[in-house]
Amino acid sequence: MEQILAKWESLAASSGALRFLDINLRSIGQVMFQNNPLTGILFLAAIAWGSYAAGAPRVAIAGVVAVVVANLVAELLHVETESLHAGLYGFNGILVGLALATFLAPGALLWVYVMLGAAVSVVVMLGTTNVVKPWGGALTFPFVITTWLLLLATYGFSGLAGTALPTGNVVTAFQPYQGSPLQLIELTQGVFLSISQVFLKASSVAALLLLVGLAVSSLASAAFALGGAILAVLTAHLFGAESDLITGGLLGFSPVLTAIALGTVFYQPSWRVVVYTVLATVFTVIVQAALNVALTPFAIPALTAPFVLVTWLFLLPRQRLEGAPAVARDNERPAAVA
Repeated sequence: MEQILAKWESLAASSGALRFLDINLRSIGQVMFQNNPLTGILFLAAIAWGSYAAGAPRVAIAGVVAVVVANLVAELLHVETESLHAGLYGFNGILVGLALATFLAPGALLWVYVMLGAAVSVVVMLGTTNVVKPWGGALTFPFVITTWLLLLATYGFSGLAGTALPTGNVVTAFQPYQGSPLQLIELTQGVFLSISQVFLKASSVAALLLLVGLAVSSLASAAFALGGAILAVLTAHLFGAESDLITGGLLGFSPVLTAIALGTVFYQPSWRVVVYTVLATVFTVIVQAALNVALTPFAIPALTAPFVLVTWLFLLPRQRLEGAPAVARDNERPAAVA
C-alpha cells in the first residue's frame, strides 16, 4: 500500500492535472479525517452508489462539482500549499454540494447554489480556522453554517424549493416520541446507516465502502467509526428515540465523526482516550436530539452541528489523555481539523 501511494505521489508531483485530482480525492477522504487518495476513491464510490440507489444521481454529481469548485477557489485565494494538498479546503465543499442537492429540488438554480455554497465554504473555513486554532480545528462548521444559511434563504426565494427538508422527519418540540422495540436486524441497519449518513446516504453498501475506505487509511479510524455507530444506536434506543430516526442512521452520523475525531485524530488511542471518546459519543446523541428539537421551527436539518459542538467542547479542556494535545496533533499531521 505504501509503495502504491508513493508511486501515486510521484506521479501527482509531476503533473498539475494529477495533483489537482489528488487534492480532490484527499478532500473527499478528509470528510472522515483521512488524508489518503485511495480512501477518497472508495468514499466517492460510496457516494455514487448511495445516490444511484436512491434514484438521485444528481446528488453525487453535485458533490463532485462542489469539491472541484471549492479547491479551485482555494487555489485562487492562495491558501497554504500543504493544507491545500492535504484536501483541507474541499471536504466542507463536497458536503455542501451533497446536502443542497439532497434537500432542494433540481433545477438550474440548484447548480448555481451548489457552486456558490462550495466557494463560500472555503472563505468560512479560512475564517473559522483563525478563530478556533487555539484549541482545535474548524471541523465541518463551514459546511454546517453555509448550508444552514443557504437552506433558510430558500424560504425567501421563489426560484428554489426544498423537497426533502425535515419538516416531518424530526421530533416536534415539546411533543416527545414514544419509543418502540427494535429487532436486532433493525439495530444493525441503524449502525450501518449511521456511517453512510455522514455523506447523507441511506445505504448499507455505501457504509461498507466507507468502512473499507477508512480501513485502507487507518484501522483505528474504521474501528472507532464502527464502535461509535454501535454506541450511538444503542444509546438512542436506550433513551427511547423515535425508531425511524435510529434505523435511518439519523441519530448516529455525528457520533461516528465524534468517535473518529477524539479517538484517533486529536489523541493517540489509549484506554483513557477510549473512555473520553465514549462519553463524548454518547453526549453527541443527546445533542443531536436536542438540535433536532431546536431546529424544528426553522425546518432545517441539524447536519453535523452536534459533532462540531461536542468535539469543540471536549477539546476545550485540552487534557493530554496519554496522547499529544489537540493543538500539537493539529499541527503534526494534515487532517480535517485545520
